[in-house]
Amino acid sequence: MESVKKAKDRFAKYPLVYAKCAKQGTLYARCVLLREDSIKKDDCAKEFQEFNACLQSATKELKTKL
Repeated sequence: MESVKKAKDRFAKYPLVYAKCAKQGTLYARCVLLREDSIKKDDCAKEFQEFNACLQSATKELKTKL
């Protein structure tokens, strides 16, 4: 059951990961919501890339994975 323990530990760190990227997540969500009715592929690519990069950085910093 070691794998279950590892998964629980990893999931417990998710709020910390997302809290570190709250600003980037907010910018991405705002971009999507502003284009809600007419969003197209790559409309918010820049914001998504910044959010994704932040998540990757935060997971490395916390020594976990998504």
